[in-house]
Formats: sequence, C-alpha cells, structure tokens
Amino acid sequence: MISFIILMSIVVCFSAILALALNFQWGKGGMVNFGLSGFYTLGAYAAALLILKGGANAFVATVGAMLIVAVVCGLVALVTLRVTEEDYFAIVTLGVGEMLRLVSLNEDWLTNGALGLAGIPRPFGASVPPEMYPYFLLGLSLALLAFTYAALTVIARSPFGRLVRAVREDDVVAATLGKNVLWARVRIFAIGGAFIGLAGSMHSFYYQYIDPTQFTNIVIAYAFMAVIAGGRGAHLGTIAGAAVVMVLLEGSRFLKDAIPALNSDQLAAIRIIIIGAGLIALLIWKPQGFLKEYRLRTEERT
Repeated sequence: MISFIILMSIVVCFSAILALALNFQWGKGGMVNFGLSGFYTLGAYAAALLILKGGANAFVATVGAMLIVAVVCGLVALVTLRVTEEDYFAIVTLGVGEMLRLVSLNEDWLTNGALGLAGIPRPFGASVPPEMYPYFLLGLSLALLAFTYAALTVIARSPFGRLVRAVREDDVVAATLGKNVLWARVRIFAIGGAFIGLAGSMHSFYYQYIDPTQFTNIVIAYAFMAVIAGGRGAHLGTIAGAAVVMVLLEGSRFLKDAIPALNSDQLAAIRIIIIGAGLIALLIWKPQGFLKEYRLRTEERT
C-alpha cells in the first residue's frame, strides 16, 4: 500500500505541473489550449529522444524538452494570432495537438511509431539504490512541482502577470494603454509550454516507456477538470484540483475488488462517471473552485 501511495503521489506531481501550465495559459491568460495532449506528447518524446538518440543526460534532456515545447507553443501563438481572430485559436491548437500525435504515431524512423520508445533511463538511476529510488523520485517530483508553483506565482504577481490578466479581461483596453497584446500572448503560451515540456519529461522518466496511446485527448479533459475544480487562475487550487482528480481516477481502480461482478469495460466507464459526477457536484456547490485567484489589493487612504 505504501508503494502505491508513493507512485500515486509521483503521478499527481507531474499531473499538477501539467495543470499549472494550463492554468497559466487559460486560467491567467485566457488562451484555450485544446492541443494540450499534443504538446505533452512533444515534451515526453523530446526528452526521451534527447537521451536515447542524442546522448544527453536527464537534466539536459528536460531543459531541452522545455525549450522545444516553449518554442513550438510560441510559434503556434505567433503565427495563428497574426492571421486570425482569438476565437479560432483553440481550434488551431486542437489541430496542432492532433498533428503532433500523428507524427509520434507514424514517423517510425524517429519515434518508433506505435511500438513506442522503451528503456528511457531515469535521473540518477545508476546512483540511487533500486529499493530507495521511488522515494528519491517522489522527492524530485515534489521539488519540481514546488519550483513550477513558485515560478508561475512570481510571474503572476509581477508586472507581466498584471498584463496577462489585463489581456484576459479586455485586450482592447490593454492595447489602448500601449501594450503589445500579440507579443504578450506569445509569451504567455510559450511560458506555459515550457512547463508542459517539464511535465512530459517527468512522464517519460516515470514510465520509462512511452507510446502514442498514452497521450490521448483524455489528458485534456483531466487537466481542464483540475483547473476548474481548483479554481481558474488559482495556482494552489489547481494543485489541489489535480490531486483530487487523480486520486478519484486511480482510487476508483479498487472498485473491482469491492464489486467483483464488474468487467473491465464497466469499470472504465464507472471511473469516468465518478470523475464527471464529482466535477458537476463541485460546480453546483462551489462554482468558483477550491480557491480564488490571487488579486492585488490596494488600501484607500483618506
């Protein structure tokens, strides 16, 4: 049981990082990212390929994956928002995400296609004793989650963070005040993309094997559920939302032990129903999510 809790906590950590990235892009910046699973795929494959084919270590592979996803996200935002309206941006991200998934599935020479990539080494895997490695990986995952939370919180409370919220609330007013809205949105999407790349790298290190079936569009649903449950724009709430979603999702596996009559298809359907029912209940009784977005307050003095 302890082993399951440790491994579950690791999954919660990189799921929370993914949700935090989406919260920055959508919750803070108002940029809907329906291509999340594709960018997540890119991060996982980039880290794995940099190690397996490029000979990089885990740190270089992780930083490389973050940079690659950040650049791709920035280019998508730049090219799309220059030629079309913001309303179509979500559709474009959905198309780009599907394109990245198809590349991972069909480009055998690079990604090994449907067979996936196996034997991905873990950080310090040769230095840490096998029996202690789950604890080490949990500590590393918690440290990276804390880094992500701290970095995005600092950005959100900086002058650029105020610009991010201004662009979300009314981009016309922001432009009237002399702000470059297009450049702001490119940076918003690129920063979020960097942390999507971090989450993808952790995914590949944790499982040590990746294939296209691990990155379906259900990843998008879980990330949006985490942000909505936690409170749109609230980073700490997003972490709590990701933890609740993943615990419900993984904990519902034990329904098979409680109700032996369930087959695998019924169990899979019930698990999704539990998540959906929980989200609906939360929206009814606590529509703002677990926590509210941080707002800068000023005191009036007379």
